[in-house]
Amino acid sequence: MGSTDLVELRPEGLYCAAGGFHIDPWRPVPCAVITHGHGDHARAGMGEYHCSDASLPILRWRLGAQRYRPHAHGDAFALGDARVSLHPAGHVLGSVQVRIEAGGEVWVVSGDYKRQADPTCAPFELVSCDTFITEATFGLPVYRWPDAAGVAREIVAWRDHCAARGEAAVLFCYALGKAQRLLAELAAHTDRPALLHGAIAAGVRVYREAGVPMLPTTVVADEEKGRDFAGELVLAPPSAAGSPWMRRFRRAQTGFASGWMRVRGHRRRRNHDRGFVVSDHADWPDLMRTVRETGARRVIATHGNTDAIVRALNEEGIAAEAFRTDFGAEQ
Repeated sequence: MGSTDLVELRPEGLYCAAGGFHIDPWRPVPCAVITHGHGDHARAGMGEYHCSDASLPILRWRLGAQRYRPHAHGDAFALGDARVSLHPAGHVLGSVQVRIEAGGEVWVVSGDYKRQADPTCAPFELVSCDTFITEATFGLPVYRWPDAAGVAREIVAWRDHCAARGEAAVLFCYALGKAQRLLAELAAHTDRPALLHGAIAAGVRVYREAGVPMLPTTVVADEEKGRDFAGELVLAPPSAAGSPWMRRFRRAQTGFASGWMRVRGHRRRRNHDRGFVVSDHADWPDLMRTVRETGARRVIATHGNTDAIVRALNEEGIAAEAFRTDFGAEQ
């Protein structure tokens, strides 16, 4: 890395010396710019949190009372000698990319992002830059996403199949972002309510309060004891698989909604009946397309399959390298 780089990797996380702030730090720092509310990007203990105004309800839910500094999309603000603005990333509600301008250079830190349409959040905004820091969660050519509306129809058909067999359809998915997106996509294909594990219900409530339309839901814990859930679609976090909570369902099939389901081996290892390919991250074609469209002369990949995307970009003549960060993979 050069001595004039706008963003460098430090033990606390990605750091902008010109602005005196960190981006999604994993250790306590005085000033943090947060791309979105997932736990590997938004942690407690920071002096102050700069974020998008749309992500504020999620951060308050996840982190409680903090010194938040919310900003509207595209509104520039000064931190030290840097001019900073936040632009939609299309990942989850309130997710943003961080544009940094200082010393005649423009860098964009993407956080997590996707290019697929998503009714629960603002669409990805392409931001031109000199250096682009990209995620690479699904940075292998095998990862290519089907149309989300088609996946929603598959889930409805699976629920109906389970109903004919007297079984519940328990679908495991990440509690923030994925569950809400599924409920929004399903609303176009069915009006039958879904049931929720309590850990998912809290996040769904935050989205509803933000005005995001979704399928009607009830909470499993609020249902009468001994109820037969046959024919119902139930959304639960991955941690519920194999837990005592599953005993509520006399007979059930299980499914998993994730980009990892694109590879059959992942589904077999998780031992689920069905796998549904839906992700809140960019797939391989969109990762490569996005890098090209930013016009960046230099690219830094942060987490996931960084080796493959770095190699592919270098072969195209785009200078690419990787940061080894503490950001996690999609569930």
